[in-house]
Amino acid sequence: MLAHAFLAAATAHERDHHAAPEGLIPLTCNEIQHLFTTLIVQPVRDAAHRLHWSDWRRRHQARARTAHYRWQATTPP
Repeated sequence: MLAHAFLAAATAHERDHHAAPEGLIPLTCNEIQHLFTTLIVQPVRDAAHRLHWSDWRRRHQARARTAHYRWQATTPP
């Protein structure tokens, strides 16, 4: 419960104080957990690699969300 509270607070703080760059979704609890784990707990690769991977993943999710919304708008109920 404490870990989830930390992630939720970090997500809320990030969304309130830092707007997501154009073409990226805002940071989510899962994304913050991945970044925290790979940058702090178990650094497997360098930080630049992990941050680039996070940007790629968020950009891909933003494109998928846009495509999904576009598809929903053209599909009759």
